[in-house]
Amino acid sequence: MAAYAAVVVAFAYALMSLYWAAGGHALVSTIGGYVEQVARRGGALPVLIALAAALAKVAGGLLALALVRPWGRMIPRGWLLSGSAGASALLVAYGGLTVLLGALVLVGVIHPAGDVDRTALRWHVGVWDLWFLVWGILLALATVGYRHRTATPARRGGTARRVHR
Repeated sequence: MAAYAAVVVAFAYALMSLYWAAGGHALVSTIGGYVEQVARRGGALPVLIALAAALAKVAGGLLALALVRPWGRMIPRGWLLSGSAGASALLVAYGGLTVLLGALVLVGVIHPAGDVDRTALRWHVGVWDLWFLVWGILLALATVGYRHRTATPARRGGTARRVHR
C-alpha cells in the first residue's frame, strides 16, 4: 500500500512540473526566489528545468512501483533495495530539513539576514517540501515492506546457515 501511495505522490508532483514546463503559471508565486523569477521570464531554461524535475519524479514513482510489481523482479534485489533506500533517505532528509528550517523561520526562531517571501515559505513548509517528506516516508515504508517480502528464510533469521564438513 505504501508503494502505491508513493507512486501517486511522485506522479502527482511530476504533473505539477509538467504543467509548469508547458507554460502554466498557476502557483508559480508559491515557489518564490530564483526559480519563480526564471519561470516568469520564460524561455527554454525553465522548461528544461521543469522537464528534468518531472522526469526525476516519474523515475522516483517507477522506483516505488518496481518494489511491488512483477517487472520489478528483473532488477537485482540489492540494487532495488539500495536505490529505494537511498532515494527515500534523500527525500526524507531534504523534505524534513527544509520543512523544519522553514517552520523555524516562520515562527521566528531563525532570523535570516535577507528578505523572506513568507507566502512562498509557508507553501514550502506546508506543501512543496512537505510533499518530498511524505513521499520519502512512503518510499521508506515500501522499501522495508519489499525487504521483508523478498527476504529468504536465512536472511530473515539474520544469519545464513553454514554447512560444516
